[in-house]
Amino acid sequence: MSTKEIQDLLKLVSKLELSEFKMKEGEFSLSVRTKHFVAGESSQASAGTSAPLMPMPAATPTYAPPAPVAAAAPSAPAPSKKEEAPVDDESNYLAVKSPMVGTFYRSPSPDKPIYVKIGDTIASGDTVCIIEAMKLFNEVESEVSGKIVKVLVEDAQPVEYDQVLFLVDPKG
Repeated sequence: MSTKEIQDLLKLVSKLELSEFKMKEGEFSLSVRTKHFVAGESSQASAGTSAPLMPMPAATPTYAPPAPVAAAAPSAPAPSKKEEAPVDDESNYLAVKSPMVGTFYRSPSPDKPIYVKIGDTIASGDTVCIIEAMKLFNEVESEVSGKIVKVLVEDAQPVEYDQVLFLVDPKG
């Protein structure tokens, strides 16, 4: 099983909010427990989910494309007046993408200020957000420099691998 297939499987497990997932294919076996896992339910959850999900990696791409659209929709209404014009010109912007599947946070903790907001200028290597994956909080550093023109994900929302989080104007 390739790394891409494993990533797709993990995305699907996260999307379906399963508590546990087990799979065996030849000598390869995979066992995943999520934050929904409860010790007493493990055998029931894995027995009920492992068989139907094994053939599903091919279906995973149908789940991947809606996430950026769904994540962008909630953020569009609030700053719509400011961001209507740039939407037409998105090809000129650079993207800051999620390096992993997890939960997106704009600040290091609820009582701390957010890392970046629309209009802020960032440099390559600046921390722009945190992605929480399996109880680990990972700082996401920008690989681009410029001005933040759009935030595409709401705070505390799930994100997928390679999902666009911010749009950056390199001229900004």
